[in-house]
Amino acid sequence: MILALRVFAPFAFGYFLSYLLRTINAVIAPDLVRDVGLDATSLGLLSSAYFVAFAIFQIPLGVLLDRYGPRKTEAALLIFAAAGAALFAVSTTFSGLFIGRTLIGLGVSACLMAAFKAFVMWFPSERLPFINGCQMAIGGLGALSATLPVEVMLSVTDWRGIFIGLSLATVVSTLAVLFVVPEKPGAGSDETLKEQIDGFVAVFKSPHFIRLAPVTICIQSAFLAVQSLWSGPWLYDVAGMDRSGVAEHLFIIALSMVAGFLILGTIAERLTRIGIRPITVNLTGMICFMTIEGVLVLQWLDTVMVQWIVYGFFGTTSILSYAILSQTFPKHLAGRVNVALNLLLFSASFFVQWGIGAVIDLWPVTANGTYAPEGYRAAFAILLGVQVMAMAWYALYRKPRFDLPNKNL
Repeated sequence: MILALRVFAPFAFGYFLSYLLRTINAVIAPDLVRDVGLDATSLGLLSSAYFVAFAIFQIPLGVLLDRYGPRKTEAALLIFAAAGAALFAVSTTFSGLFIGRTLIGLGVSACLMAAFKAFVMWFPSERLPFINGCQMAIGGLGALSATLPVEVMLSVTDWRGIFIGLSLATVVSTLAVLFVVPEKPGAGSDETLKEQIDGFVAVFKSPHFIRLAPVTICIQSAFLAVQSLWSGPWLYDVAGMDRSGVAEHLFIIALSMVAGFLILGTIAERLTRIGIRPITVNLTGMICFMTIEGVLVLQWLDTVMVQWIVYGFFGTTSILSYAILSQTFPKHLAGRVNVALNLLLFSASFFVQWGIGAVIDLWPVTANGTYAPEGYRAAFAILLGVQVMAMAWYALYRKPRFDLPNKNL
């Protein structure tokens, strides 16, 4: 038990911070708009800098994880996140904030993948959906902390003071990963660079990956882009809430996300025991997510809280794809499997988060100084249309069949 905690807790704390840093802009967006003078496109671009840095580093990250192991890789990268948070705190221009946000994205790029790699190394395969779900739930707590707690902290200090605190916390996380997590014998790899790259090629060419990755990416990138930024402005501009109301709703959304990570991972593990594969839970949850996204397109304001609770809960479903795909490959490729999916996912998240802002800017700002609800409706409708096409791809991709080696999946 103590050994399991030594493996899980430091990686979980790092992921907690990474998710807090990812989603905090949803609360401080009005402050950034006021202090730096951002329009919707610039706000989306600034926030999505996290995603583009995250995505660009995924291929090198996969090589580092499989060559040097998750412990050393994550500890080294978190130093960049600490520096980025400090730079974000002191910057007064868009370019300075953008560089800081980029460094944050680079620095936390290993927080989830290093954890998944470590879990594959330390825990039995049948426990991975549950353990991965617990890791994601801790990330959800980070998103939770980026709502009401941040709003409360803003009454004590400003957003710059908060980022100084986050920089110091990231340093603590670096030390925890480096000195608390045990070193697993054989954590690194003696493969040549060519052999490692060939491993990536094998992942991208796999029919299992080709079939499941598109729908996972389309749904999860939309969820990440909206939950980490545009949910807050939507509540301001479409639902007409004040700042405290937005923070309260974001808190509930994040809470439902935590519940989704825990409950769906547990359900997938329990159903496996009676012969129902996690892919069934995965696809069912994705369809539920698309349904509630369609409701948000309609902008029915009488049930805003319920809609966003359901959105937060089922937005976590596609994370099961990581556990599903990682078990279709040898363990030495586990880092590259997850990283390959992450590369595409966070690249898409960059364009989705930026693109939502660009679509919103196609409509003029309202007389109240808010973004037009029609812009949000159009952006969400586009996301839903792309997801429907990706789900159709999954349904029609028949050769070869999507049969996993482990029939319990």
